[in-house]
Amino acid sequence: MTSSVLIADDDTAICEALERSLRFEGFKVRSAFNGEIAIEEIEKELPDILILDINMPEVDGIQVTKYLRSLDIDIPICILSARDEVSDRVSGLEAGADDYVVKPFSFEELLARIHALLRRRSLNDSKIVSIGELKVDPMRRTVDYYGHSLDLTKKEFDLIHVLANNPSMVMSREQLLNKVWGYDFDVDTNVVDVFIGYLRKKLEIDGQKRIIQTVRGVGFVLNT
Repeated sequence: MTSSVLIADDDTAICEALERSLRFEGFKVRSAFNGEIAIEEIEKELPDILILDINMPEVDGIQVTKYLRSLDIDIPICILSARDEVSDRVSGLEAGADDYVVKPFSFEELLARIHALLRRRSLNDSKIVSIGELKVDPMRRTVDYYGHSLDLTKKEFDLIHVLANNPSMVMSREQLLNKVWGYDFDVDTNVVDVFIGYLRKKLEIDGQKRIIQTVRGVGFVLNT
């Protein structure tokens, strides 16, 4: 499955070099040249991992990290910084970053850290997710809603699991296709919309309120 990376760094040379290298390794890559743009890009489409410079104009990397964590956005964050003092590392990690790489760095080391963070997140995906009256258990592959066990197909379960792991975040159709079906469909396909419809019928069978909302022109979001 292709993982997506957002690089946030005001050094265009670093962004371009990382984009080329990461794409060669099979990642989907986007770049942002300051913290404000990085936040906008994340709000448009959540990446699987964020590579984040500390020293950026408008909003710096520490502010971006604190903002994302305040919204319970739990994507892995790897900070890049020319600051190598222990206090700088501590500040980045205390803000909510998962790793801290000092510039200059080797691409091989950064790549190894990216893979390690993605593996760690995959392990975290085995945890039970509880949001309001919704409970998703990935180990047992069960979903309970208002105390009732839902009878879901494999893809319906995978879809609700992805949405529940990213509450209040708009997930694009392309992103859901990649995470749930695991390979690229034509972006014009309506398979996501069809399965969202299936889920809604099962979630709303007893007249419960709609928790999967459509964001026109973008995708879907789970709000309880």
